[in-house]
Amino acid sequence: MQSVLSSGVLAAAEGAGTIDRLSWILVGVGCIAFLGALAALRFTTKAGIIARATTKEAIRQPVFLLALIISAVVLLINTVLPFFTLGDDIKMLKDCGLATLLISGLLIAIWTASTSIADEIEGKTAMTLLSKPINRRQFVLGKYIGILQAVLIYLIPLAILFLALIYYKVGYDAKEASAATPPTPAECWAAVTQVVPGLLLLFMEIAVLSAVSVAISTRLPMVVNLTVCFAVFVIGHLTPQLVQSGLGQLEFVTFMARFIATLLPSLELFNTSAAVATGDLVPPIYIGSAALYGLCYCAAAILLAFILFEDRDLA
Repeated sequence: MQSVLSSGVLAAAEGAGTIDRLSWILVGVGCIAFLGALAALRFTTKAGIIARATTKEAIRQPVFLLALIISAVVLLINTVLPFFTLGDDIKMLKDCGLATLLISGLLIAIWTASTSIADEIEGKTAMTLLSKPINRRQFVLGKYIGILQAVLIYLIPLAILFLALIYYKVGYDAKEASAATPPTPAECWAAVTQVVPGLLLLFMEIAVLSAVSVAISTRLPMVVNLTVCFAVFVIGHLTPQLVQSGLGQLEFVTFMARFIATLLPSLELFNTSAAVATGDLVPPIYIGSAALYGLCYCAAAILLAFILFEDRDLA
């Protein structure tokens, strides 16, 4: 009887492991499909012409290279900087590294949206582009795709550096603590893979706020765009607290809390600080649901950008 139960437990564990591997394979396929869709839009559509020009313009900006260098230096400093956390320095490195990539990536996205849309509208460059066989929707969509491509080019080298530093940090901390046995490569890779879902969710959050920034840039200049996006970023991370604090209060307060939570993006969905703090791996089903939510919100924000830009006077 005991052997039968043990066989059942092992079979269930193997089945769960198979399902988990399949889920991660689906996440990888989704990432490849997303990159393939970007490449297809880039090279096979008229919006792709705008996207290529936007990406090249963003990369050539001094802000792009400056932010890249500063972020890399911050990651390197955090690797050797003692956090005095009694053994949790790796978790602090992960948390600080994800925050560094998020903030710098958002600045690149919002800066690019403002310079490539708002400044071109004010400088009458957009009118020249739209005089060619490119309509306004293709213009907005191309700008958004170009911003996402620029963010990817910015984040990929930093993400590789970040993961390499985490791998190094595991052995570095063990050496500093005079551990009896050095960490195995499997332990180092476990620390690296635990932060990969956070990188995916981080890019989703940047994509959502980039769509909001594109919609704002069709009507407002850079300073207002930065201010509004900063407010959306702060409130978007506080929407769960807003809804909970409104419960049991006046009906108007509850309505406004839920209205704000519905209107603004729930950016806390993309926050993995709790998983990093506990050392847990974000499940693939969560990544899929967050990607679906981000895709829907990005589509809604770009549709809003179409509406706002449709009757914008460019003369």
